[in-house]
Amino acid sequence: MNAKFLVSLLGTLLLVACAPLSLKPVAPQEVAKPSAEAMAASPDAEAKPLDAEAKSQDTANLPKLDLNEQILYEFLLAEVAGQRGHYPLSAEAYLDLAESTRDPRLVERAAEVALFSRRLDLAHRAARLWLDLAPDSVKSQQTMAAVLIAEKKLGEARPILEKLIAGNRTREDRGFLGLGDLLAKQPDKQAVLGLVQDLVRPYPDVPEAHFVLAQAAWNAGRHDLALSEIAAALRLRPDWEMAALTQGRLLPSAAESLAFYRAYLQDHPKAADIRLAYARLLIDGKNYAEAQREFHRLMTDFPGNPDVSVAVGLLSLQLKDYAAADVYLQQALAQHYRDPDTVYLYLGQLEESRNQWEHALFWYGKVGEGAQFVPAQVRYAGALAKLGRLDDARKHLQTVAAQHASIAVVLLQAEAQLLREAKQYRAAYDLLDRALKKHPKDLDLLYDHAMLAEKVGRVDVLERDLRKLIQLKPDHAQAYNALGYTLADRGERLDEAQRLIEKALKLAPDDAFSLDSLGWVYYRRGQLAKAEATLQHALSLRPDPEIAAHLGEVQWMEGRHDEAQETWRKALQASPENEPLQAVMKKFYPEGLAGKP
Repeated sequence: MNAKFLVSLLGTLLLVACAPLSLKPVAPQEVAKPSAEAMAASPDAEAKPLDAEAKSQDTANLPKLDLNEQILYEFLLAEVAGQRGHYPLSAEAYLDLAESTRDPRLVERAAEVALFSRRLDLAHRAARLWLDLAPDSVKSQQTMAAVLIAEKKLGEARPILEKLIAGNRTREDRGFLGLGDLLAKQPDKQAVLGLVQDLVRPYPDVPEAHFVLAQAAWNAGRHDLALSEIAAALRLRPDWEMAALTQGRLLPSAAESLAFYRAYLQDHPKAADIRLAYARLLIDGKNYAEAQREFHRLMTDFPGNPDVSVAVGLLSLQLKDYAAADVYLQQALAQHYRDPDTVYLYLGQLEESRNQWEHALFWYGKVGEGAQFVPAQVRYAGALAKLGRLDDARKHLQTVAAQHASIAVVLLQAEAQLLREAKQYRAAYDLLDRALKKHPKDLDLLYDHAMLAEKVGRVDVLERDLRKLIQLKPDHAQAYNALGYTLADRGERLDEAQRLIEKALKLAPDDAFSLDSLGWVYYRRGQLAKAEATLQHALSLRPDPEIAAHLGEVQWMEGRHDEAQETWRKALQASPENEPLQAVMKKFYPEGLAGKP
């Protein structure tokens, strides 16, 4: 045992022996983001708690415990396991301790760690025990509701949510905004809509109730209801920019959204978020001159406002006005923007756009351990690779992973991606193969490993990994699509391929890549008209070079060679190094498109 750990252990023993347990977070918030289930317990970052529950517990109601060796051992086991990134073990140890002591503080901690480790079975046991021990605690009710929703048990969650909303008199919105986030990831959108309709019915004068109902209706495909509900929210609270933003986004066309935002700005000229959304739409419509005028208006109306400086800087970056983006982002730093790490990250991306990789390294190197830490480390390594320093890039990721166990898998995936971009497919495959032996049920690792298996000619491994992934996560749309496309591309088991891709589209409607796969199935079946229509739709949703490669091939096989050539030429201008695009052009034009009319 090293000296540092011994000091830490003795300090923990003294704290446990002399004071109520001080339960620190299991993993640093700055380097590990909790799962959706964990976030569900407190879904609205800006919202206050649903009730003004006391910050300190009434120690008179806590169980009287003898601080024996077993309690100390289990507590230390749980805490050390968490600090080392072994979250399921930490959750199990905390739950054993909580069930034996029935101490609400430990039960709360057990629920927290179980959610973080994505062990819903343990989280359910902890939340149920917590609710039994503290039935009037708002936090225990929130956690139980969050667990039930994560388990897709909406009916069981309903009475708890009704109680929370009815008892919440300290916030005007009664917690409806947090409820919307809590339910957003539930796959049964119709059931969510029914639940929300029941929950909001007693609150016709609460604008947030209409807002959350609009969200649920939109997700369930009830666009008419969504528009009427968001309009009702805005009537009740006309100066609510978030509702106005949402109404603009829900309108069926960009022209209608522009008109709505323009009218709203006439009545609310200081609505900065609306003006930013309006400027973004102008950029999307290539109305750059008017967008620049909106930038100027924002900077005039909000001088010295770092939020505006950041937003205008990002819009300038989108316009590829790199000089202006640099000025505005640097200005935000000078104005003491509340999250400088985010600005450092944007400045690094700006330098990437300029191909100034050394400058990008400088900005990414300034990002500290916070919300932007992981993307900054990944991009730092990417910049090193662009400078021809692939070995240094890999060492950087390995060093950071060794220091932060909770993000080690993410960084390992980033390392594999660098190898893939360097066309070192075998090395990338072997790297992920070793990682899967340690984390056989990691969904992201399984998917990435499957994609690399195809690159090294192991289609059997690809199919095995994707089927395992579907078994572990039956709603993983990408897995269905990847397996279906692989079969279609090889001209094998086309009926099964089409079923898999249609399942992917059911899970993620209008996904451009799944539509591309479906179009490719039609092509393999010889249904050229259906293939072209589907691929045209996919390309309209996402101008991806691989979709363009497929569309051009279908057009060629229909005998429309000029259209195929134009499709490829446009894609080539945007993505000159795309391998599938180059391959299809070489197939039909071995000498290349250069010089073709």
